[in-house]
Amino acid sequence: MPLRVNHNITAITARRALGVNSRTLSTRIERLATGLRINRAADDAAGLAISEGMRAEIGGLVQAVRNAEQATNLTQVAEGALNEVSAMLIRMRELAVQAASSTVNDQNRSNMQAEFSQLISEIDRIAQATAYNDTTLLTGFGNTVSASQSTALTTSPTTGVKDVTLSGAQAGIYAFLDTNVNDNQITLGNGVVTQTIDIGQILDHDAVGGVVATGTTAVANFDRLGILVTLDGRFRDGDLDNATLQIDAGTGGSFQVGPDNKVVDRIQFSLDDMRASGTQLNLNVTSIATLFNARSSIPTLDLAISRVASERAEIGAIQNRLSFTISSANNAIENIQASESSIRDADMAEEISEFTRAQILTQAATAVLAQANAIPQSALSLLQ
Repeated sequence: MPLRVNHNITAITARRALGVNSRTLSTRIERLATGLRINRAADDAAGLAISEGMRAEIGGLVQAVRNAEQATNLTQVAEGALNEVSAMLIRMRELAVQAASSTVNDQNRSNMQAEFSQLISEIDRIAQATAYNDTTLLTGFGNTVSASQSTALTTSPTTGVKDVTLSGAQAGIYAFLDTNVNDNQITLGNGVVTQTIDIGQILDHDAVGGVVATGTTAVANFDRLGILVTLDGRFRDGDLDNATLQIDAGTGGSFQVGPDNKVVDRIQFSLDDMRASGTQLNLNVTSIATLFNARSSIPTLDLAISRVASERAEIGAIQNRLSFTISSANNAIENIQASESSIRDADMAEEISEFTRAQILTQAATAVLAQANAIPQSALSLLQ
């Protein structure tokens, strides 16, 4: 081989090998530091695409488990309230049986009727107050506002109604009464219950004459009706007169317990209207003030107790179903995570072996490069 001083081919070869070994060493250090075989798409393009899809599915399943747990909590709230309703119904039946006997007189029955009426009112109150995340559960779970049939919404550019939120409102048509301009009074009712609120008390401090300040909103809380109306800067006092809200009876809700937008990834759930005055219990017509009424109330109370028990049984069944759903999702998370790990995680034993190999080769290449750089110096001996 000729002796050259202009280009040291041996040193160039050693330098190239050193560069390859250094890159390999750097890759092994990165994998050992992160614990991942794939740190960027260049490491394994196909593997990255597959593992990212798995990660998305795992994330969806983790959230689905949380959803199922929260759904269980929701049903527990409803079941706990119905437990108290059942206890009150049993007490009401005891009063009815007591009043159905001739051993008590009408004055006694009148005293019993006082407790009986209070229990009916309390059942109604519990049904309207039982809520989860501001959603009332026992007055017809899943009632919705019809956006197309509610004139307060279809004409929102002139009414200023930005949004309507339900907190236990019954199905039906609700009409606004807002005839007097600038009196700050708005009335809403469904023909049975009406409520008037002073809009001036909820407006911004800068609002004048029943006007919501531009860029702000005001919430009119018709709490007796279970309706919250959000008004924006387009609202002027008097604009809501004769506007209506139509609330449709819901068929319940659905719990997202899977990672995808599929029917099989959702569980449908409904709760009946369990108010004492509702169609299920129908207790507002019962009385124990007379012997005849007391005896007539017993079958009605038996039916109410049976319906509450059936509703609780449905809730118990959905709770058991949700527990199995959670177990199944957790099992899927474990197995998919194992698959994702096999694609993306580094084999530490292999990486340590390759790291050691790359480290030795890098050190050897460095030593060889030093020797190769010294070869041209031998040409100086020929000049002496």
